[in-house]
Amino acid sequence: MTRRHALTAAAGVTTAASLASTGLLASPAAAAPSPPPVGNDELKEALRRVKARQRRLLTGRPSANRWEMQKAVDDGGDIVTRDVPGTGLKVAVRMGDTETVLVHVIRRFHYEVDTLGLPGEPNPVKGWSAPSAVRDSRLPESNQASGTAVVIRPDFYPPGVGGGFTAGQELTIRDIVADTEGVVRWGGEDRRPYEGLFYLTARPGDARLRRVAAKIRAWDQTPGAGAGAVPDVTEPSRRRRAARFR
Repeated sequence: MTRRHALTAAAGVTTAASLASTGLLASPAAAAPSPPPVGNDELKEALRRVKARQRRLLTGRPSANRWEMQKAVDDGGDIVTRDVPGTGLKVAVRMGDTETVLVHVIRRFHYEVDTLGLPGEPNPVKGWSAPSAVRDSRLPESNQASGTAVVIRPDFYPPGVGGGFTAGQELTIRDIVADTEGVVRWGGEDRRPYEGLFYLTARPGDARLRRVAAKIRAWDQTPGAGAGAVPDVTEPSRRRRAARFR
């Protein structure tokens, strides 16, 4: 093998290993890698491992919002367990922009609606759930299996039951959703209410998700902005803003 071919093969191995370790190939838009132009055994083995990981993690089934359901969490794919800063909670969600937006929703709920994770509380928030638990992929709760939804206190707010929040709490929840500019929907507004559910409405590749996530990250770096800076949700302009996303 010439020096140029050796360098090309080494770069290919590094690229394939990187894809496998970051979970990039587990995203719904990722395509299977093309066969390498250089017949290098190490490169072929790296690509074989990438494809094996795809088979192990991916389902080929979309949830209701068209993101692909994933079979496992914290296993080299796109769905990972993350801390929810300032709350002591953890949640399994799709990494990146989805994570930023859903964690923001949980934080504001915790600070402004009701404190989560009180002593003795067994299940304050649930993110990812296994695709095998999805009984109908058309229902919005199926989005949990793609890492694009969270349920606050799943044991407290069952699907199909309303009236779990006071009028003041509902006002705050709608203000939280308005922060996301409609990228996240509250299940309590659905025809079949699920008041603990918050799910992504943006489909893969939607520019709105990137824009809203960037806005939230900027808030997180700005004193007095973002989750933890409790606003007056009764202020008329905020109420008008919230009404646009119901």
